[in-house]
Amino acid sequence: MNRCVWLLTRLLARPGPSPRHAGAVSAAFRSPGGLRHPSRAASSSSSSSSSEGNGGRTPDTSLFVPLHVQPLGPGPEGDIGAELTQPLNKSEVLKILNKFYKRKEMQRLGGENGLDARLFHQAFISFRKYIMESSFLSADVHIILNDICCGAGHVDDLFPFFLRHAKQIFPMLDCMDDLRKISDLRLPPNWYPEARAIQRKIVFHAGPTNSGKTHHAIQRYLAAKSGIYCGPLKLLAHEIFQKSNDASVPCDLVTGEERVLVDPEGRQATHVACTIEMCSVTTPYEVAVIDEIQMIKDPARGWAWTRALLGLSAEEVHICGEAAAIDLVTELMYSTGEEVEVRNYKRLTPITVLDYALGSLDNLRPGDCIVCFSKNDIYSVSRQIEARGLECAVIYGSLPPGTKLTQAKKFNDPDDPCKILVATDAIGMGLNLSIKRIIFNSLIKPSINEKGEKEMDAITTSQALQISGRAGRFSSVFKEGEVTTMHRDDLVLLKEILNRSVPPIETAGLHPTAEQIEMFAYHLPDATLSNLMDIFVSLSQVDGLYFVCNVDDFKFLADMIQHIPLNLRVRYVFCTAPINKKQPFVCTSLLKFARQFSRNEPLTFDWICRHAKWPLVPPKNIKDLVHLEAVHDVLDLYLWLSYRFMDMFPDASLVRDIQQELDNIIQIGVRSITRLIRASEATSVSGAIAVPDDFPLQRTEVNDRMLNLEDLPAANREQFSSATKVPGQKRVRGSKALGYKSAEVQSNMKSHGPGSLAARLVREGLLTQEMLKQLEREWQVHYNNNGNFPTGERDNQNGSKGTGKKK
Repeated sequence: MNRCVWLLTRLLARPGPSPRHAGAVSAAFRSPGGLRHPSRAASSSSSSSSSEGNGGRTPDTSLFVPLHVQPLGPGPEGDIGAELTQPLNKSEVLKILNKFYKRKEMQRLGGENGLDARLFHQAFISFRKYIMESSFLSADVHIILNDICCGAGHVDDLFPFFLRHAKQIFPMLDCMDDLRKISDLRLPPNWYPEARAIQRKIVFHAGPTNSGKTHHAIQRYLAAKSGIYCGPLKLLAHEIFQKSNDASVPCDLVTGEERVLVDPEGRQATHVACTIEMCSVTTPYEVAVIDEIQMIKDPARGWAWTRALLGLSAEEVHICGEAAAIDLVTELMYSTGEEVEVRNYKRLTPITVLDYALGSLDNLRPGDCIVCFSKNDIYSVSRQIEARGLECAVIYGSLPPGTKLTQAKKFNDPDDPCKILVATDAIGMGLNLSIKRIIFNSLIKPSINEKGEKEMDAITTSQALQISGRAGRFSSVFKEGEVTTMHRDDLVLLKEILNRSVPPIETAGLHPTAEQIEMFAYHLPDATLSNLMDIFVSLSQVDGLYFVCNVDDFKFLADMIQHIPLNLRVRYVFCTAPINKKQPFVCTSLLKFARQFSRNEPLTFDWICRHAKWPLVPPKNIKDLVHLEAVHDVLDLYLWLSYRFMDMFPDASLVRDIQQELDNIIQIGVRSITRLIRASEATSVSGAIAVPDDFPLQRTEVNDRMLNLEDLPAANREQFSSATKVPGQKRVRGSKALGYKSAEVQSNMKSHGPGSLAARLVREGLLTQEMLKQLEREWQVHYNNNGNFPTGERDNQNGSKGTGKKK
């Protein structure tokens, strides 16, 4: 008797429904967990609508990762439910659970409590597994199941217990309102109380490249008692740092990887030049300069310009950039109660779009810059130029800053025999170059869209203007600039692009802060950082002036180091490291850094030397050069982390010394880049240049020209043209076309190695296997019928293009 009284006391003390059927349902529907009775559907619906009207956003429940709930085993108290009733028949229980799942009323009730169809299904699968695999159940669940099996209860009575389980595996259901508040990004100006506490003067210097807009802003910066310059590149920050100190205005330098204090005693100078991500929004200044404001729309980095624009605590904020950003900046400043003074500038020197294309590299002249959008094109064009007895400088994005400056100095030096420059769009910012004529080798550039997907598309008007504007700059020896293309049929498209007006910038980027993610983690302690970021973006609310920046790179690093035990703040910092995820050596290095950090073992100079296999030797081929560039990036990563975790990365000065040595080694390789290309071709089985796959499409020569869409059989032109998805361009050339060398076409068509262009095109999705097979058949038929491969009627003696008809 005493045992039964004790069991009943224990049972009644448990939270949740009483053991009897009617009591169970009524208690559950009165529970504080927010469970709604079906009869109150109208009230619930109006409440939900009100919530949505207050800014609620339906979450993407596909991002909700269910937690695992361990089935119960035997406990010290025994199976109380079985003692009070009887053991359960698991086969009958399974039938009851399946019946419960099929009940439309239960699915509707689940929806009212935050369980959409996806979550309801996942919760049920977990609930059923928990019930069926547990050795014993809590007394309340056991009694309810027994009542239903005996006909004394209804299957709907399971819902309170099902919902309780669902909230165990999806803890976000219980704190959705809090999560929505944390991820509410609708009032970014309020994040910066120091800036809101003063009335700032906003001056927008608007104009094209080489219009003097930045010069005027910098003059005001130099004249101020204190100032900060915020630029998009380390090279630009270095330039202002040097210019300030040359003008006897003490200026410090702050980038992600470097801190330079000009004061010998280590005191901060009144002026600072920094990369925009590193600007302080708490330090007061008299003047702040924000350069290249149009990058506020950048899918990855736009948040940094938004933060600087809204947050810099300066009496005057001078903004430099394209006129396309004026309306957006004016609207953003209206939300802060600040007016914008716009100063418009015109280009200081004339620039002309030529009516003729270059046609052939034989027509190059001093001061020419050939702009390519892939490393492979850089390698190919530079070799062809030097084969003609000309010397050229080479600049592309992954080169170290020191190497870029050395190549720029070589090209600018009037006494140096190097008079030709081959470069990517990396020349668009940060380098002062004496260019007479810009020549676009192609108008197609690989890009990353807002979803993080790679696309091949024609360059935008903004990009074309930025690159073209490098010709004939005011400070160079050429006072007039010229722009053209390598190929005649690209010239029409270039003129069309340049004649378009630049569309106004409509939104500014935002990014979740470490503090916001930490608050999310407080509510969802078992979620991974990548999943926290996904849920944050899914729930985030922004008004029409903002967008949430792409976080794919952040999530990539978060997933990569998820298995390493790190606290959330440290993990967040590692995931914001500015690395190229396409470089395996750099990613592996970050992983090793994080693992070493988690063991609380400092990453010493000796450790990094062993990891990088220092000392290194000059490259013997392109593959070696690419690896040296990756090692330089790894040293950059060490320096970047050293300013965030000084104790764990203690040897920054020593690492900077060997990085400078490595820069010199890379310069040796770049100076002899054509020799490296020849060495790569000699060691490559397929004859292709051994280069990384970050830009996997390449030009190849056919009788001293590039293979184009017109070289394909007529029946295939339309199909391949549509596959490239290049709006506004009817021909596909160079890095967009198939690239088989004419002497090798037949053998290559029969066997495509993993490094062949055909295999790369297939991997990129620009060529399907079916299209490839059809091309093989058609080329083979043409060869059998004619004894050679078609080269079209466009070839002439100088290798320039003819007037092949456009489709």
